Amino acid sequence: MAGKTIKVTLLKSVHGRLKSHRACVAGLGLRKIRQSSVLEDTPSVRGMINKVSYMVKVEES
Repeated sequence: MAGKTIKVTLLKSVHGRLKSHRACVAGLGLRKIRQSSVLEDTPSVRGMINKVSYMVKVEES
């Protein structure tokens, strides 16, 4: 990953959420609460983060 990266941490459970929101969380590589994933900062990743922003914490690096 040569470009900018962001660290995404899941803070709330996906249980009972919309199917599309669960899919976004899975697409970000998150499964359990407090699990973190370091991802490349791309428009598609940003779109997924915006959709589930109420469930995740984002740290830019």
